[in-house]
Amino acid sequence: MPGFLRKLNPFKGLPNPREIFSWGMYDLANQSFTLLIITLLFSLYVQQVVTPQPEFSPEQIAMLEQVRTGEREADGDSEAMLAELDRARSRGDWNWSLLHGGSLLIVVIVSPLLGALADSRGWRKQVLITTGVICVAMTAGLWFVGPGMLLLAALLYIPANIAYQLGENFLASFLPAISSSRTIGRVSAIGWSMGYLGALLLLILLGLAMMTFGLEKTEDWRPLFVFAAFWFLVFMIPVILFLRDDDADRVKDNGGLYAESVGRFAQTVRNAAQYRQLVIFLTAFFVYALGMQTVIGFASIIAKSFGIEGMALVGFVLQITVTAGLAAFITSKFQDRIGCRATLFIYLSVWIASCSGLIWLTVSAIAPQWAFWVIGNGLGFALGGTGTASRSMVGRFAPLHRTAEFFGLWGTAYRLAGAMGVLSFGFVRSRIGDGASIVLLTSFFVVGLILLLRVNETAGYRVAQREQRDHIRKTGSVGL
Repeated sequence: MPGFLRKLNPFKGLPNPREIFSWGMYDLANQSFTLLIITLLFSLYVQQVVTPQPEFSPEQIAMLEQVRTGEREADGDSEAMLAELDRARSRGDWNWSLLHGGSLLIVVIVSPLLGALADSRGWRKQVLITTGVICVAMTAGLWFVGPGMLLLAALLYIPANIAYQLGENFLASFLPAISSSRTIGRVSAIGWSMGYLGALLLLILLGLAMMTFGLEKTEDWRPLFVFAAFWFLVFMIPVILFLRDDDADRVKDNGGLYAESVGRFAQTVRNAAQYRQLVIFLTAFFVYALGMQTVIGFASIIAKSFGIEGMALVGFVLQITVTAGLAAFITSKFQDRIGCRATLFIYLSVWIASCSGLIWLTVSAIAPQWAFWVIGNGLGFALGGTGTASRSMVGRFAPLHRTAEFFGLWGTAYRLAGAMGVLSFGFVRSRIGDGASIVLLTSFFVVGLILLLRVNETAGYRVAQREQRDHIRKTGSVGL
C-alpha cells in the first residue's frame, strides 16, 4: 500500500483491525433504518400517506398552488382548504410523534434490564444479531402499509424501532472491549464515520432509484422500505462472522432471568453514588439528546416546512450526511487529545448557533431558502461530532465487566430523551406552531451545555479503572 494511503488508513496501528471493521459495519448496516426509515422516508409517509388527507379536485389543487406562489389572492374557499391541509399536517405530526416516541418509551423500560441480563449471561452478540434480524423483518413488512393503515404501521414500526434502538445499545457496549483508554475515541469515531459512509452511499442509491423508477412521490415509497431491510441484512453479516464476544465463554448463572436482570440493574442504581460523574454526564446527555433525537426524528418534516421535498430533500439530507461524516472523522483526530468533555463543548456550541439560525428563518419573512441549506450543514456537523463524543464518554466511565449494563443506562437516557423530545416537539409544533417548537429545540442544547460544565472526565475515568482492578482481584477475570 502506498505511503500516503497508509496514512489515510483509519485502522493503522490498531491491534484488531478486522474486529473493529466488522463492528463498524453494523453502524453502516443500520443506517438504512435510522436514515431511510426514521429520518427521511417513513416519517413523511406517516404524515402524508398513512394519515388521512383531504381530497381536492384538480381545479382546487391548481388554485391552491396559485395562492402559494402569489399568482392569486386568497379567498374564503382557499383559506378554508389551506386550514384543512394544516389540520391534516398537524395530525400527521402527532401520529408520527406517537409512533416514534411511544416505541422509544418501551425501549426505556427494556434497555437497562436487557443490558444487565446480557452482561451476566454473556448474550451481547446474540442479542445484537437477534435485534438486527427482527428489525430487518419488520422493516420489510412496511411494504404492506397503505393509506389510512395507522394500526398496521404501528404494529410494524414500533417493534422495528425497538429492535433497532436496542441493537444500538449492544453495539456500543462492545466499544471498551475492542479499544483501549488511548484509542476509545478513535475507535468510536471510526464506527461513526463508517455509519455516515453508509448513509452517503444510501442517499446516492436512493436518488438514483427515485430518478430511474419514478419514486419521487411519497405514496410510491413502499419499495424503498424493502430496500432498507435488504441493506441492513447484507451488511450485518461481518458482525456475525468476525465480531468476537468474550462474554460467550462466561459461566451462566442459574438464577431466574427476570430476577437476575432486575437485581443487577438495581445494584447499579444503588451504587450510583460511586459513579457520580457518569450520573452527572447522563443527566446532561439526556437534556441535549432531547434535541438530537428530535432533529433525527423530524428532519425531513422540518425540511418540508421550508419547501424542500422530493429530490431536493434527498439532496439536502445528502449534504448534511457528508458534513456529519466529516465531523465524525475529524473528531477521531483530536478527541483523545483534548478529551470528550471539551469536544462536546465545541459541538454543543455549534448546535446552539444552528438552532438559533432556524429561529431566525422561522420568524423572518425575507429569509432565502438557501440559508436553510447552510444551517442544515451546521446541524449535521454537530450531530456527527456529538454522537461519537458522547459514546466515548460513556466508554471511559464504564468498567469493562459492566459495559453492556452501563451502555444500557446510556441507551435508556438516549431513548427517554427521544420519547420526551419527539413527543414534546410534536405537541408544541401541532398545537402552537413552528416558531415555538424551534425555540424549544434550541433550549435543549443550551441547558445541556450548562449541565455538562459539572462533569469531571478525569475523575469518572479513575473510578472506572479502580472498579475494574477490584473486579479482577476478586474474580481473576477481566469480565468482558
